[in-house]
Amino acid sequence: MTTIIFIVGGLFVLVLVIAVIAVSLRQFGQSEEDDPLQARLADYLQRGDVVSLEEIELSQPFSERVLIPIIRRIGEISVRFTPQKAIQDTARNMELAGNPWPIDAPTFLAIRFILGVVMGGFVTAMVLISPSPNPGDNALYIGGAALGGFFLPHIMLTRRITSRQSEVRKAMPDALDLLTICVEAGLGFDAAMSKVSEKWDNQLSLAFARTIREIQLGKVRRDSMKDMSDRLGVAEMTSFVAAIIQSEQLGVSMAKILRIQSDQMRVKRRQYAEEQAHKAPVKMVLPMAFLIFPTIMIIILTPAALQIASSL
Repeated sequence: MTTIIFIVGGLFVLVLVIAVIAVSLRQFGQSEEDDPLQARLADYLQRGDVVSLEEIELSQPFSERVLIPIIRRIGEISVRFTPQKAIQDTARNMELAGNPWPIDAPTFLAIRFILGVVMGGFVTAMVLISPSPNPGDNALYIGGAALGGFFLPHIMLTRRITSRQSEVRKAMPDALDLLTICVEAGLGFDAAMSKVSEKWDNQLSLAFARTIREIQLGKVRRDSMKDMSDRLGVAEMTSFVAAIIQSEQLGVSMAKILRIQSDQMRVKRRQYAEEQAHKAPVKMVLPMAFLIFPTIMIIILTPAALQIASSL
């Protein structure tokens, strides 16, 4: 009974903490784009209402007044005690994920520590309310909850990286086809990339658009293309960028290189799909062994067991 209480309570507080963090991140993103205090002040001035700055601050949501400043402050403090390599690795992972949340690496690490402490503290309170007879179980519950809360943001970030790279990998053959058509039609490579970024709305088109903006701001195309491949972290994109840079240096026809790269990407995408199809039977073993087979055995053996019990 105690274990069930821990599980239900842990799931409840986990959902609650995730919801609070999600709202905080959304409000954080809005606060990065514009100052909500200035916006509310301008709104009151347009309506002719005479209010004080304190009233305007109290009219803001709780997350903007309390949660976001606390998270920012903890992030600033954590920079002093966090190893530089950990901050760099976190910033690299957030870059690979496409910066899904408008926060920096120290703030992300601070959120991990906060979530770990909150989960561990909640389970500690549950243990104090209804302790288990075995002290080892109490320590296991508390440690598991703290570690789960600490690693949950990392798992979410890893899933973001995987989904983004998968989306880029799937979109590359079609994007290279469109690039080839545009280049063969007479457009330059930069204009062709701009056309691809206008036609689609996915992670690859966003990466192309950012690269085009960097080139327009004066960055060398070779460097901007290398930075794009580093931000995506996809092997296919790395080989594509290397081929483009090599063709630019050697003076090879860009349309020919794009067509060859498009064919190769299509073959790699088909091979990746076949690889995932071959992995499917192995992934189905555990669900079949622990979910399907026991259910079948229950359905088949229950009537026999009832007949045996009635005869005895």
